[in-house]
Amino acid sequence: MTEKIQQLLKEVENFTSESMEEVEAFRIRMLSKKGLISELFQAFKNLPPAEKKTVGQQLNQLKVTALDKVNSLKQAIEEQQTRQKSSEKYPDLTLPVDFAQTGSRHPISIIRNQINQIFEKIGFVISEGPEIEDDWHNFSALNFADEHPARDMQDTFFVEKNPDIALRTHTSSVQVRVMDGQKPPIRTISPGRVFRNEAISARAHCIFHQVEGLYIDKKVSFADLKHVLDHFAREFFGAHTQIRLRPSYFPFTEPSAEVDVSCPFCKGKGCNICKGTGWVEIMGCGMVDPNVLDNCGIDSKVYSGYAFGMGIERITMLKYMVNDLRLYFENDMRFLKQFETAF
Repeated sequence: MTEKIQQLLKEVENFTSESMEEVEAFRIRMLSKKGLISELFQAFKNLPPAEKKTVGQQLNQLKVTALDKVNSLKQAIEEQQTRQKSSEKYPDLTLPVDFAQTGSRHPISIIRNQINQIFEKIGFVISEGPEIEDDWHNFSALNFADEHPARDMQDTFFVEKNPDIALRTHTSSVQVRVMDGQKPPIRTISPGRVFRNEAISARAHCIFHQVEGLYIDKKVSFADLKHVLDHFAREFFGAHTQIRLRPSYFPFTEPSAEVDVSCPFCKGKGCNICKGTGWVEIMGCGMVDPNVLDNCGIDSKVYSGYAFGMGIERITMLKYMVNDLRLYFENDMRFLKQFETAF
């Protein structure tokens, strides 16, 4: 029996674990009613009286050692768990910062800021306005006739039970507010989010972003507009970029034009992006219609002006070769992390 006791004593002394489950299993194996030490105490009763004193001391020492081992291991594990919980609740502020998971600006924000900076450098100021607008600021002041298609429910999100209130369909409404509250000269851009009741697809969305520009002063001409647009195109797409203006129609400008830039991918030679034409459309523009000036309390016989507007999503698609508008709104980290170095 003495030999068996020594074997178990050595096993107890060598046992170690960081798992509470393993320590509890060890306790059951050694110290439970059917454990190995209990079996030795049962066999102890059959020993000759002459051996009981020595063997009894050895058995008691084995039991005490096993109990101490189990208690010390459990205490150590509990202390470790407490430290871990404390560390999670109160992190070590002296540890170096891990920048591995830093976020990034959204590509729409990156391009909007670049556009704003280009126009701010030539004297334009940024104006903002509400996203929920009345009919006057969103349509009537901008020379939209009562029967104009843009007023139709298919294009506009109207506020329920109030047909005169809607989510703005363009940031031109901000320009109306500027003209209402400020005397010329006016030189402003209006970046912001707009809403139109359109089916969502790779090329269209019910939410998108615009930057619209407005300049009003005495003797403003179409040549001034062309010069500003040419400057923007060269600053944004590169010094060798050319622009082309094609006649168009907008209710709030006359004359009106669509603006194309020489394709930044093929340099005007023709590719699948520009559909072989060498040109890519980027915005609309024109001279502010005199009716719009008069509607806003500006004498159209004294002042003239130009306006332009571009979709930020469109510009961003050209800049980063994104082929699906829906990616901008899905918050897919695989997409957004591609822009983490673009600040």
